[in-house]
Amino acid sequence: MKKIEVLESLVDALKILPGVGPKSALRMTYFLLQRNRNGAQNISKSISNALEQLMHCELCNNFSEKPQCSICLSSKRDKNTICIVEMPTDLLMLEETHSYNGLYFILMGRLSPLDGIGPNEIHLSKLIKRIKNSNIKEIILATNFTVEGNATAQYIKELFKDVDIKATRIARGLPMGGEIEYVDSGTLAQAIVERKTI
Repeated sequence: MKKIEVLESLVDALKILPGVGPKSALRMTYFLLQRNRNGAQNISKSISNALEQLMHCELCNNFSEKPQCSICLSSKRDKNTICIVEMPTDLLMLEETHSYNGLYFILMGRLSPLDGIGPNEIHLSKLIKRIKNSNIKEIILATNFTVEGNATAQYIKELFKDVDIKATRIARGLPMGGEIEYVDSGTLAQAIVERKTI
């Protein structure tokens, strides 16, 4: 492999990252090679270690170094509720709120037939097994409020319609500190529809 092919190979590898186009990938490549070779070595080792040591938790599907993650093993978590999210980053955001203390299931995506992502690709059989083998009394559908996220939530709700489990969907509406004047009409309409008694 010639030097230029090695360079192009690194640029192509960096382009797979979200939000990184050809120019950004090229800048990153030159930065790593010219200014931070130690950083490049650390990135390489960290990626290699992650690929070798991380697996999916057999219960919630999150990434873990052990067969079951710390959240699933915790005796302090509410074992009667399970919050279903699309990605591990969604779980992290919910954990940061300190408002939920139940269990999770991470789909690792959402239904998107146009992209070839169906029920098997988002591990729904694993979710069904998890819920059947537990004392779950409520599933909280916390998928994104996109067309695909809403379709995924509806599909999961239908899966459990004949089971004695309460299905809820996270609410949407005005952001904390938001002013009505600056909120989009869709969000405002949803806030009106999902209003609560005070």
